[in-house]
Amino acid sequence: MRVELRVPASGESITEVQIADWLKRTGDRVRQDEPVVLLETDKAAMELPSPVSGVLSEIVKQKGEMAKVGDVLAYLEDTPLPEVPTAEPTTHPAAATPRVMPAARRLMAERGVAAGQVTPTGPGGRLLKEDVLRHLDEAREPQPTAAAAAPETTAPETVRPAPAVEPRAAVPREEEAVPMSLLRRRVAERLVEAQQTAALLTTFNEIDMSAVIALRRTHQETFQRRHSVKLGFMSFFVKTAIEALKQLPGLNAEIRGTDLIYRNYYDVGIAVGGGRALVVPVLRNAERLSFAEIETAIADFARRAQANRLTLEELQGGTFTISNGGVYGSLLSTPIVNPPQSGVLGLHVIQDRPVARDGQVVIRPMMYVALTYDHRIVDGREAVSFLKHVKDCMEDPARLLLEI
Repeated sequence: MRVELRVPASGESITEVQIADWLKRTGDRVRQDEPVVLLETDKAAMELPSPVSGVLSEIVKQKGEMAKVGDVLAYLEDTPLPEVPTAEPTTHPAAATPRVMPAARRLMAERGVAAGQVTPTGPGGRLLKEDVLRHLDEAREPQPTAAAAAPETTAPETVRPAPAVEPRAAVPREEEAVPMSLLRRRVAERLVEAQQTAALLTTFNEIDMSAVIALRRTHQETFQRRHSVKLGFMSFFVKTAIEALKQLPGLNAEIRGTDLIYRNYYDVGIAVGGGRALVVPVLRNAERLSFAEIETAIADFARRAQANRLTLEELQGGTFTISNGGVYGSLLSTPIVNPPQSGVLGLHVIQDRPVARDGQVVIRPMMYVALTYDHRIVDGREAVSFLKHVKDCMEDPARLLLEI
């Protein structure tokens, strides 16, 4: 029996998806609930499982195409799957075949070169025309022979004109058009929206991380043994940010029409690098979470973001955001607010720098921090006070316990 594989309804705001990748090919056998295709919305990616066990008989929507909720993506033949012998595992015959770009395919056809003879160097394992040209150049280079390598002992040395060098063919300059993913398009739209609708301003400070580093070093082993997760810096910043937000509620507010909406809860978004783009899953009611619960949740977000397994609900909402560019080596930056939020805290790399302490120059692990805020809601005094409170708590973590 022929079974349709359709785009499911994934939320009121989701009307279309993009085919990010097919995990199975036409003719492949699939089991019920086994992922068949990876779909991408403007918020996240999700795997669509097979509704039955059988064979993927026809793919209707190809990779990169758009589809609306309810559209047919593929057809499956609902047939029982035979038992697969465990002694002879099977592999897909095309699993190691690189993706050959059109220009490279034409050149290989003209010169009689097989894809397996060329080493691909393009992004994602793509085989480019430049790879084929390099392979042909290497094949034309003469190999030294034994006679040519032997030294001359009897014939007198004569001066011969240098052989003419045939110039190599110029490598053509090519471009490749790749459709922008829905997620990347949505990120771009929101960044432009933030710049156009909010009055954004950024203020900076720096933090001496010595106290937190010493605290982590002292308690890391016990913390990790008890909670099965490492004690990182992010939990400290989440805690300090919440304490600062309690004192300066404008940074946890938003503009809704002509009203200012203040909240007594703190849903903190944590920017993490995803498999396809930067995503911001949200720690709900972060003020109720312990250090261990925060670290566990962030580690789980990071793992599932890499596998594109975050849910839409986890990426929606948020009242304040923390972005850590320091993990990528960023020394200083101006983060952009995620509308309709009014603030984002940017963290940066920790570096040993000379600083003045009690009239002496000493070396301390320092971190620059940045707060971008919506000046329509937050005044400069409040923004500076927020960063100062974060700095004071991080340099004296005992303040977190005393809530001062």
